[in-house]
Amino acid sequence: MPAIELDGVTKRFDEVLALDSLSMTVEEGEVFGFLGPNGAGKSTTIDILLDFIRPTAGGCRVLGIDPQQDSEAVRQRVGVLPDGYHVYDRLTGRQHVQFAIESKNAGDDPLAILERVGIAEAADRKAGGYSKGMTQRLVLAMALVGEPDLLILDEPTTGLDPNGARQMREIIREESARGATVFFSSHILEQVEAVCDRVAILRSGQLVAVDSIDNLREGMTGTAETLTVTTAEPVDEAAQDAVREIEGVASLSVTGRELTVSLSANVKMAVLGTLEEWNVDVQDFATEETSLEELFVRYTEAEA
Repeated sequence: MPAIELDGVTKRFDEVLALDSLSMTVEEGEVFGFLGPNGAGKSTTIDILLDFIRPTAGGCRVLGIDPQQDSEAVRQRVGVLPDGYHVYDRLTGRQHVQFAIESKNAGDDPLAILERVGIAEAADRKAGGYSKGMTQRLVLAMALVGEPDLLILDEPTTGLDPNGARQMREIIREESARGATVFFSSHILEQVEAVCDRVAILRSGQLVAVDSIDNLREGMTGTAETLTVTTAEPVDEAAQDAVREIEGVASLSVTGRELTVSLSANVKMAVLGTLEEWNVDVQDFATEETSLEELFVRYTEAEA
């Protein structure tokens, strides 16, 4: 059973079309990244999944449940770190987590959860005195209560220092390892690339891509990676042609003693072996994958 199903979801706010016939499936157990520029419709999608707002057209299911029919059942099985979170200034961190435990009829230890997110030492301090990063960790702690089947994280690393961001990635991996589905929206692409099985890219309310990052690289650029080879002497035309004929070589360009080979498959060793057969003295080589940032720009820079 899919963890999330969106079927033709459209949302209008007066004259603004926030989502335009969005259809998408997130499989159970996936770590799924939801990307798009500001205003693309990411938070609107999350609000519809949680029944905070209703779609103008279309529908969705979360863990097999229609949130419009039984939003309480959805929220009992989902942990949420929203983008626009707030805490109660006069309550302690422990009290916040205890409230979440009681709301879900869970048996968690509040201190253990606060320890997991790195703020156990502040358990009995009032949340009004927390920094932004500590507050974010507190809301994450509340989302983790009850071992939810689905975690929905909206910009989960905003406000966190590098150690906090690393800890967030570790928690996402741990939740995935125990079988939870993790659906998170982020504009920090390095975080997405580090943990996601698949990503979706949203532009102006429309889904423009959904796949693994590796497949997106190949689909957008025609290349999985670029191999740069530095040689002792310029490579003659015959050796260049031999490299071009290798299946999986998309293109080859030469600048002096440097060859730049675009690969559509994992044929790096075949390229190097061919150069060796042609008695080319290879001094150095390096490979570079198309970055997620480059893919993001290419998918989102055009107007819908």
